[in-house]
Amino acid sequence: MIAELVAAVAVAGGASLVYLAAAARVIKQYERGVLFRLGRLTGEPRPPGLTLVIPVVDRLHKINMQIVTMPIPAQEGITRDNVTVRVDAVVYFRVVDPASALVKVEDYRFAVSQMAQTSLRSIIGKSDLDDLLSNREKLNEGLELMIDSPAVGWGVQIDRVEIKDVSLPDTMKRSMARQAEADRERRARIINADAEFQASKKLAQAAQQMADTPAALQLRLLQTVMAVSAEKNSTLVLPIPVELLHFLERGNREPGTPSDNGDKPATKRQPDEPAETVEAIEAAEAVPLTDPVLGLGPAADPTTAPPERA
Repeated sequence: MIAELVAAVAVAGGASLVYLAAAARVIKQYERGVLFRLGRLTGEPRPPGLTLVIPVVDRLHKINMQIVTMPIPAQEGITRDNVTVRVDAVVYFRVVDPASALVKVEDYRFAVSQMAQTSLRSIIGKSDLDDLLSNREKLNEGLELMIDSPAVGWGVQIDRVEIKDVSLPDTMKRSMARQAEADRERRARIINADAEFQASKKLAQAAQQMADTPAALQLRLLQTVMAVSAEKNSTLVLPIPVELLHFLERGNREPGTPSDNGDKPATKRQPDEPAETVEAIEAAEAVPLTDPVLGLGPAADPTTAPPERA
């Protein structure tokens, strides 16, 4: 009798252990359990920890509540200014309603991925190339809004959407590089012209100051000489006053000097000198001193016959 009682207790204990093993479920901290009893959603999602279900009757689904990072495959499209680009992005989302994410959509991950790809292609078609390259924050906000609108009904919340990379054709890259180079060159020329303008103004002020104080020009000349002779070189500097050059120029313009057209100056007639003497002097100057053929004596007149020999 006692043996049969012990055996029954042992069998009951073994059955209890088997039942507990089949009914016990462990839900992790970042998960929630959605329970279906005979195919119907039952109660609220189970919290983390140990929970029991009825074997064969209940079915427990665990939903991850962590933030999911999902890359969006690169999408090729044409922007509003007719430029072909390839854009890839990444979307961050998490489940806020486990029951809706399991009941209202077949696969919420696949649904979010497809919605993100469709929204990204739509954003590409509505944006310009400059917006894709420099105004990404605004595009990210618009893309997040487009994905989040249908995802709310699935129990999914979109945390953030980021455009990762924008791939351009090689021809467009070369064109943009030439444009940037031309813009840099234009800015450099403007800066150089501005520097020349400012330098000319300062030089004009310095010239006015030196004109008011002539000694300043001499001091500046001496400073230049000292700067040239400071190093060990063989350069010899001879400063010539500008007034000396003006004096020499005026001396060349006095009577008796060649005129601007290269002609010889006219012989100046003295008051008491007869006109015949002046004409004789001019005729003598017109006769060449040497014969251009023989190089000796005056040139022979070709119309005059040579003297006969005796």
